[in-house]
Amino acid sequence: MPTPIDTLVAKAQAIRESIITMVATAKSGHPGGALGMADIFTLLYFETLRHDPQKPNWPERDRLLLSNGHICPVLYATLAEAGYFPKDEVLTLRRLNTRLQGHPHLGSLPGVENTSGPLGQGFSQACGLAYGLQMDGRDSRVFCITSDGEHEEGQVWEAYLFAAKYKLSNLTVLIDRNHIQIDGRNEDIMPLEPLAEKLQAFGWHVLEVDGHNFGEIRQALRTATEETAHPTVIICQTIPGKGVSFMENKYEWHGKAPNSEEATEALRQLQSGSGYAA
Repeated sequence: MPTPIDTLVAKAQAIRESIITMVATAKSGHPGGALGMADIFTLLYFETLRHDPQKPNWPERDRLLLSNGHICPVLYATLAEAGYFPKDEVLTLRRLNTRLQGHPHLGSLPGVENTSGPLGQGFSQACGLAYGLQMDGRDSRVFCITSDGEHEEGQVWEAYLFAAKYKLSNLTVLIDRNHIQIDGRNEDIMPLEPLAEKLQAFGWHVLEVDGHNFGEIRQALRTATEETAHPTVIICQTIPGKGVSFMENKYEWHGKAPNSEEATEALRQLQSGSGYAA
């Protein structure tokens, strides 16, 4: 049975508040993309994924790999909200000896499925994992989160070729298409369009959604599950900094932590909904 939209909205709000709090506490991190992907992570972990926080290594689970590891605050906040570890531990983000490192590290924290850092490698890891599950005859699915800036890496396109060749229909890639990266807008640095046509030419089943519309995301994920001939890529049009008016669509917030005053205002907007563009 689908999760009520009101429940998903409340979860996404809690995750966004946690992102602001942990990045502000750490005084470093990447809030822009993390805030932008909160709705997608919410739907994945609270409706779509087959997983069990009490048994994080359950062999039959679905796997989610984060290729653009710098947006890990949204992964950590979601895992904590789902019950993988205590919520107050998110305040240890980026501290010495923390389990919540600046990029996810396999084995450091329940629910983390891959070590990430160099962009592009997580996508290749996801392909290998999906191929292995396919060879073993398991019906588990692999979901890979990637950034659009990451698509400037050649390794990403090699991964697309590999997955298409081996018809990895158990693999779904979700692109955070927020049009920014650390030093500007994608189209000014290395244009990607026409992105959907390129992905189709590489042999993928391509979908495109509003990354803040739970209905569209839900339908796309269901369609991906039903696809049996090709791997699926979902281009998720998102707003970086979503929910915080002074962060939205500003590439400067890709990798800058808010100071205490900015964090207070961001939390005020998130709690009131005043900064959340419909």
